[in-house]
Amino acid sequence: MKKILFSLVCLLLATTSFSQNPIPESYLGYPLGSRFSFHYRIAGYVELLAQRNPTQVKLIPYGSTYEGRPLMVAVVASPENLARLETIRTDNLKSIGIMAGTPTGKVPAIAWLSYNVHGNEAVSSESVMKVLYELLNKDNKTTQDILKNTVVILDPCINPDGRDRYAQWYNRVMAAQPNPTPWAWEHNEPWPGGRYNHYLFDLNRDWAWQLQKESQERIKLYNQWMPHLHADFHEMGSSSSYYFPPAAKPFHKDITPWQREFNNILGTYSRKYFDKNGWLYFTRNNYDLFYPSYGDTWPTYNGAIGMTYEQGGGGRAGVAIAREDEGDTLTLSSRIDHHFATSMSTLEAISSRAEQTVKEFVSYYDRAQKEPIGTFKSYLVKTEGDVGRALALQELLDKQGIQYGLVGKNYSGKVTSLTTLADESAKFESKDLLISAYQPKSSLLKILFEPRPELEDSITYDITSWGLAYAYGLKAYGSKERLTPTATQVLKVTNEVPSQPPYAYLARWDSFNDLRFLTELLTSKIRLRTSNVPFEIDGTTYGAGTLVITRKGNENLGVDFDRMVTGIADRLGVTLVPAQTGFVTSGSDFGSGNVAPLTAPKVVVMSGNGVSPLAFGEVWHFFEQQIHYPVTVVEGENFSRLPWNEIDVLILPTGSYSKILTDNALTQLKEWIRNGGKLIAMEEANGALANKTDFDLKRKSKENAAKDKESPLKLYANRERESASDDTPGSVYQVKLDTTHPLAFGYTGDYFGLIRSTYNFEYLPEGWNVGYLEGDSYRAGFAGVNAKERLKNTLIYGVQEMGQGEIIYMADNPLFRGFWYNGKLLFGNAVFR
Repeated sequence: MKKILFSLVCLLLATTSFSQNPIPESYLGYPLGSRFSFHYRIAGYVELLAQRNPTQVKLIPYGSTYEGRPLMVAVVASPENLARLETIRTDNLKSIGIMAGTPTGKVPAIAWLSYNVHGNEAVSSESVMKVLYELLNKDNKTTQDILKNTVVILDPCINPDGRDRYAQWYNRVMAAQPNPTPWAWEHNEPWPGGRYNHYLFDLNRDWAWQLQKESQERIKLYNQWMPHLHADFHEMGSSSSYYFPPAAKPFHKDITPWQREFNNILGTYSRKYFDKNGWLYFTRNNYDLFYPSYGDTWPTYNGAIGMTYEQGGGGRAGVAIAREDEGDTLTLSSRIDHHFATSMSTLEAISSRAEQTVKEFVSYYDRAQKEPIGTFKSYLVKTEGDVGRALALQELLDKQGIQYGLVGKNYSGKVTSLTTLADESAKFESKDLLISAYQPKSSLLKILFEPRPELEDSITYDITSWGLAYAYGLKAYGSKERLTPTATQVLKVTNEVPSQPPYAYLARWDSFNDLRFLTELLTSKIRLRTSNVPFEIDGTTYGAGTLVITRKGNENLGVDFDRMVTGIADRLGVTLVPAQTGFVTSGSDFGSGNVAPLTAPKVVVMSGNGVSPLAFGEVWHFFEQQIHYPVTVVEGENFSRLPWNEIDVLILPTGSYSKILTDNALTQLKEWIRNGGKLIAMEEANGALANKTDFDLKRKSKENAAKDKESPLKLYANRERESASDDTPGSVYQVKLDTTHPLAFGYTGDYFGLIRSTYNFEYLPEGWNVGYLEGDSYRAGFAGVNAKERLKNTLIYGVQEMGQGEIIYMADNPLFRGFWYNGKLLFGNAVFR
């Protein structure tokens, strides 16, 4: 009997324990805010509460990171709303025209809160545990009222890889009692820091471009829900207080009056908490709503209320840091409290206006489909000779959820070039792309394509131009006429194996897809050649850079040769032309020295202290995830110990190389180049070579001439605006290219580059000035008066021969954030040609 009673008591205790939600401290085993929790502990707590509250929480896994950590959201709702959650989701999509059909019932407000997009801004993932607990706390009247009319989606950690990189480091070096001394070990995070994901990309700037796995998987889920509000939680420098809306100018002009109004409403609700507790904060400074690839702007351009919250702290703050200016110690616990407060204030704000928010959201999409914003009602893209770029654009449009089709028939009309802004009459063919503005996502479409976004204030947080026609190198046009695609199929390339085995397959060289084709051939051990001069065969002209895949040299593949080559081409959207002879009617025959073999180079990229993590990550991701070609990563401290005879190409991403490229290191480097090595120096890495012995790169001698003419009588209050005259924070310039040089193979004329610095390099006196700015080359975005002057007659891309090798100077980084598609071929030329 005693055993039976004991078992019943244990069962009762277990049942009681199972039904109760443990507070975060109880689950973690330490006070919240006393240390940084590893991602698996945060995920485990979310999973536990989901298991214990099956009528109120639905856990949705949506993918995994590059390092294999799980990505998930927790959907929290009232039992009534959770029971019909799928109906709510589909009714929401039906109400805005993204899904066919008519809504069957009333849609509650849907609020999506994202935490920890920057790994070392780690407070927000600590906060989310408290947020989830309180949303499920039956005794919390505020949260229970919120859930009556609001569905809450919580993403506990957007960037688990970066977070764990930070947490593992910090927990390893943290003193037994956290040391608030700012210069202590625990406040000096090592390279590359935890801010970035595995490939050292900034995920908060990847919402529109979706280069990273985490972004692709998250936004795929986002598009399946289309929330009415999205909040993004961050941290800034430890000396700052707390930022919440209203946002700073500039606002993009297409942000609606309701979205602007709600921006102010959010501030009202946040102030309630901060004023009550005497917490410091600021609004209307620093954080604007303009560049379309942030966690506040991209949702805004998708009709939602989008916002950013910034807590003073960041990776340097650790668990506690002394702040001399404030005369206090900023603790992790207080940072958690602040993010928890704005999480609650955000949910209170949307709950208080749930019905109006949903109504405005539906109206936003109704207008998009019936009265789209902007001058252009249709967008047309020429595909003849640009199939690779058009296919890449299709891929981006698919990620955005933007509808498109083909023209379907020959069409002529008056249009506006989206690069030159010139009005012209143009002819379009059936296989050209046509994108109608009369669709649910027309506002996002317009904003991504706009060549010159209107800027209400020159002081901005990020780049000011991003037009897809520039970024993809497309012949794209806007039409004021409403045009409807008559064919809904998409572009597709299919290559057939000829009945008579060809002498060679020819592949034009004009897009990034062709570069991917090249690297897959190389890694598949298929031998190929490239023509370094234009040629004509069978009445068709081919440009310099054309790939020639001959049967000769690939005899070991036997009958698999044709199948392998055409199969790779089909998968990558590359059109092949079979050639039955190696004789050309003009140019050089395929056995000529001008049609040279292409071999697989051994590529090394520099990383480590001094090198920009972002710039290194862009190169690393380019090789491993975009062109799938092996690259060897080395740290700068090992520079002098490199086996130079094994390296063909060395890439120096932007950074400070003063401690890497010492005099002895430069001597080694030059000897390697003279023996046939190829050095690619990017952005500020060129500064370590400029004006050095044997390097032809020189800085302009009158760099400060424009400044010397300025009046010294300036107002201190205008200092920020005055400094903007020297900046070009991401503007489009027309770069003149020497298309006869291998570095520019595949380009037919000028190249539109995204210029982000006032490069001050003279033309090379002896080498090849392959890409340069002539006179006034500015085309779009903000560029200061002084910056425009300094960018005249400036080297952008140059090649210097040194012995048997060469140096490629890339003042501009064509791989910036991975989204400037048209620059990738140029970088590929630098590596492989």
